[in-house]
Amino acid sequence: MDVFGEFLGTALMILLGNGVVAGVVLPKTKSNNSGWIVITLAWGLAVMIAVFVVGTISPAHLNPAVTLAFTLKGDIHWLTACGYISAQIAGAMLGSCCVYIHYKPHYDAEKNSANILATFATSPAIEVKHSNLASEVIGTFVLILSILSFGLYEMVSGLGPLVVALLVVGIGLSLGGTTGYAINPARDFGPRLLHSLLPIKHKGDSAWRYAWIPVIGPLIGSVLAVVVFQQMI
Repeated sequence: MDVFGEFLGTALMILLGNGVVAGVVLPKTKSNNSGWIVITLAWGLAVMIAVFVVGTISPAHLNPAVTLAFTLKGDIHWLTACGYISAQIAGAMLGSCCVYIHYKPHYDAEKNSANILATFATSPAIEVKHSNLASEVIGTFVLILSILSFGLYEMVSGLGPLVVALLVVGIGLSLGGTTGYAINPARDFGPRLLHSLLPIKHKGDSAWRYAWIPVIGPLIGSVLAVVVFQQMI
């Protein structure tokens, strides 16, 4: 059930997270051009809802960077981590596919390939790869260090997902404007792969030249966060 929970939770998170991006950027939706605040708030809610749904059947990592952190801490085995990460990537692809089905008429009406890609994967506001990589490292460092630190507190049952949701909103508002804050390799890689496979009109390429940054950056940020956390406790 752990692996299924990671699959289902990630699918729900991406459905709601990439769903809000589609609603904001695709033409002729009722939420078109509603802006960055809407996107960051909805992404936080997406994480919260997904964690609430699967938190009783899995660790609800929903993110390879989170799984890596708990593996490095010794909380889970590497083989278990591989299963979680595979499920997260597959779930992200399913969630993104559902977004495509949901917004199909609006995808058909969109001629801007950058807008189409934005509903699947992240991209930098200004492409300077070392700076973009630093953004993903820093954003994920904050995410993982915070999540690990939350575990030091006794919280009322059910409060954890809300706290993490607020954390994600905070990261998006403060640090997300540079790269779109993937801070999650599965969130970017799975949907980007799906983008390359789907027969979407006017989709352009999948920007694979950039795709390593939202994968490697979060993993580096996760490792650094674990190192710092272990010095704290």
